Amino acid sequence: MRLFATGATIAAVIGSLLTGPLGHATENQKIHRLAVHVDANDPAIMNLALNNAENAMEYYQAKGEEVQVEIVAYGPGLHMLRADTSPVKDRISRMKQQNVAFSACDNTRAAMEKREGKPVEIVPQATVVPSGVVRLMDLEEQGWSYVRP
Repeated sequence: MRLFATGATIAAVIGSLLTGPLGHATENQKIHRLAVHVDANDPAIMNLALNNAENAMEYYQAKGEEVQVEIVAYGPGLHMLRADTSPVKDRISRMKQQNVAFSACDNTRAAMEKREGKPVEIVPQATVVPSGVVRLMDLEEQGWSYVRP
């Protein structure tokens, strides 16, 4: 009997470690998801978007809760993710290491290429999506919270 009780106790402790704040999310623990929209070629707006993302991540991580963040740039905001014009390129590189996702609108990229007459390179940390607006819609339909700084 004593061996069984000890084994059950050890199993309970290990189980709580695996599903508690330091382990993986339990079935009932919500995963927080934040979609951030950038459509302005303004370094202040870009930095505000990155600040919003960092603040949300720090808040939930301090609580031991999982958080996912994706920043979607389109229109003039695509400059945030352009390799040649991004004023926040270094911050994007650091934040990608923190698992922030970056999505670049291909519609905007194609329009910029046509207007400028040259290829537009996107930073390597970003994923090109067919449409920034559609990407935001898809994320919202999946239950992501939406923020426009």
